[in-house]
Amino acid sequence: MRDSRNATASSDSRNPTDLSAATVRTRVTVPLRFDDGYTVTADLATFHHLADGQEHVAVILGEPAAGRPPLVRLHSECLTGDVFGSARCDCGPQLREAIERIADRGGVLLYLRQEGRGIGFYNKLDAYALQDKGLDTYEANAALGLPEDARDYTAAAQILAVLGITELDLLSNNPDKAAQLRTLGLTVTQHVPTGVFTTAHNVRYLRTKVVRTQHTLPLTELTELTELTELTELTAG
Repeated sequence: MRDSRNATASSDSRNPTDLSAATVRTRVTVPLRFDDGYTVTADLATFHHLADGQEHVAVILGEPAAGRPPLVRLHSECLTGDVFGSARCDCGPQLREAIERIADRGGVLLYLRQEGRGIGFYNKLDAYALQDKGLDTYEANAALGLPEDARDYTAAAQILAVLGITELDLLSNNPDKAAQLRTLGLTVTQHVPTGVFTTAHNVRYLRTKVVRTQHTLPLTELTELTELTELTELTAG
């Protein structure tokens, strides 16, 4: 559930009539290459007049087949996972997977500057320190006096609108993303889950996302892996 401290500000900004305010600033073609050798050419687009004033980027990949909505992912920036390859989350593997799946299908990945579910990089690392003491990811945010999830997708809806996308299939495990886009007047035809990218370091985090915010991940499997991880740690200790 989204933190009530953000509810008023978020609902005030989610007005479909506001989506027309954004305009394209720059669109440039960039060849992308990943560590595993996968390459693809994308158009990167930047924008003026986004609701939150952030430097979000649209990664435009391929063209969807006639009559089929584009595949879209709203990917929140994660410096630790996307750049440094942190195993404490699944962000890096999700980004890599999304780029290829969208390129195959045709659509857009929105790279949104919402580090740490919107709390910023420094606060995210502070939350990590609390997680090391036993709190889960949402409890850690609350202990810092921060919302569980500060993300608002009004700017994402603006970007999609200016790109001419009003109907889409959403690549995500997070039901809040689809709910916000629908509230903002977009049509989410299908909610497409991402892969499940577990490590010994992120399995508790993934399970917590299912329990606390109803992410579409396999709860039974994650619970079993969490128990196995805890048993292994206990034995090693």
